[in-house]
Amino acid sequence: MVFELNEIKTREKGLSLINHKITNYGMNSLIDLTGLAGGFDITSEDITMLETYAGPAVFDEKIQQLGKEHLGGEKILPLNRTTSGIAAMIIALVKPGTKIVHYLPEKPGHPSIPRTAELIGAEYVEYSNLDEFTIDDNTSLVVITGTTMDYEIISIEDFEYVINKAHEKDITVFVDDASGARLRRAIYDQPTAIDLGADLSVTSTDKLMEGPRGGLMAGSAKLIDEIKLVVNQYGWEAQAPLVAGMIKGLEKYSPERIQEAFKQKDELYKMLISQGVDARKTPTGFMFKEEDIKNELEKRGMTIDLPTDLLATIYSMLLLSMYSIITIPAVGMPGASKTIRIDWSSKDSSKLSMDDLIFAIMDTFDHVIEVILEGEIEETLYLED
Repeated sequence: MVFELNEIKTREKGLSLINHKITNYGMNSLIDLTGLAGGFDITSEDITMLETYAGPAVFDEKIQQLGKEHLGGEKILPLNRTTSGIAAMIIALVKPGTKIVHYLPEKPGHPSIPRTAELIGAEYVEYSNLDEFTIDDNTSLVVITGTTMDYEIISIEDFEYVINKAHEKDITVFVDDASGARLRRAIYDQPTAIDLGADLSVTSTDKLMEGPRGGLMAGSAKLIDEIKLVVNQYGWEAQAPLVAGMIKGLEKYSPERIQEAFKQKDELYKMLISQGVDARKTPTGFMFKEEDIKNELEKRGMTIDLPTDLLATIYSMLLLSMYSIITIPAVGMPGASKTIRIDWSSKDSSKLSMDDLIFAIMDTFDHVIEVILEGEIEETLYLED
């Protein structure tokens, strides 16, 4: 039987499992190791300001100050999602029939970029090799991804090369720095994207920091104002509660947790290797790509003919159901990477020891085999109708 992954139904099952655990065991029972746990640490005083007009009046000055410190730029634009900021930026700045050129350390880029390009009738092309990188005369926007979904980092030299090539042709440069605004800077001591010469950058306020899921864009006042107009037209602006949460996340952010995880990742990696597991290091932990999950199962004697995205999602769902460990494939939005990424900089990493984590990782591989052999794939991935 051929199985295809239904990402909408999978996410519903993952969220249902989380709800069950909170209802029966409390919020503290969950162990979110995605690096995307976010936070909404607002005070009772903030709550009194969560009104349509009072909130923006009170919070705007503070988010401008903190956002500029974090990202650089002349002006800051809070967004309800990074994705909506990317879409608004493309709608505002890219003309139909022109080209968007995207350079990133490893393909693919965030799906919101090609989707919006298609929406407005623009051509889209990705490069991950500078020897092939080309900007022709019909290009209206150059995009750079500072850090990929799997934590591949762009070097400063490549960053500056692409920016300079774009600016030689007077083309706007936008940086998708969703997690890179912290990872690049905390671990690799790189400047902000704006300080490197980019015209615009955006970051996610829940990635590697304790802020709510939202976006924060920085750049010149002129460009931000153009994008802000589109944001307001489509209802993509961050409302007062979200901005209040962003402020608290920025105030609490410190690179030390990321730097400590960077030091500890080698110990985690050695523990996996000692168990015969081939994991991939990340700056703050380790990960298994889809094909890695398949390889580990085959090392255990399985003959696998199922799609790798399905295998990774089964693994993620079992890790959640059995050990309350949250990873992206079980709960991520459709189109999100199916990489099992364990981020040791997550605040919930303090809830378990390294030994506990390694045991859960190993045991879950064995349970994936059981699910496949017993024909329980649909029951594992989807809610019963």
